[in-house]
Amino acid sequence: MHTIIHRLNHSRFPASTPESKQAFRSPHYECMDLPQALKLDLYVPGVDASGVDITTHGPDLFVTARKTHHIRANWQALHLETVQRDYQLKLRLGASFDFEALQASVTRGVLTIVLPKKETGLAGLPIRQRQVA
Repeated sequence: MHTIIHRLNHSRFPASTPESKQAFRSPHYECMDLPQALKLDLYVPGVDASGVDITTHGPDLFVTARKTHHIRANWQALHLETVQRDYQLKLRLGASFDFEALQASVTRGVLTIVLPKKETGLAGLPIRQRQVA
């Protein structure tokens, strides 16, 4: 019995090269809603303050935390590439936070971000009166 084996079209399948793997991984984080602010604790071991980049775009918060990579003289590949990836987190928080007053600090592998909430704006507006009767 004869079998016909068709040639695979490799353009349909993604190539498994190191460039196609994700360069970042998502960190574990905790979010606490305080009365006047939002507190985020991101767990980013191996990252110091110089490797943290926090940007905002509209209602979105982008955090990129890069580890310090040490190059050893006797380096050999041990499949540690996934462990040594940097961290990146994208959160849509909304427009009710004051991103200009953001405060961040890194202590023992924990990045703490405090975002104050905006004032509601109702206190400064004049009360409109209307005559009912």
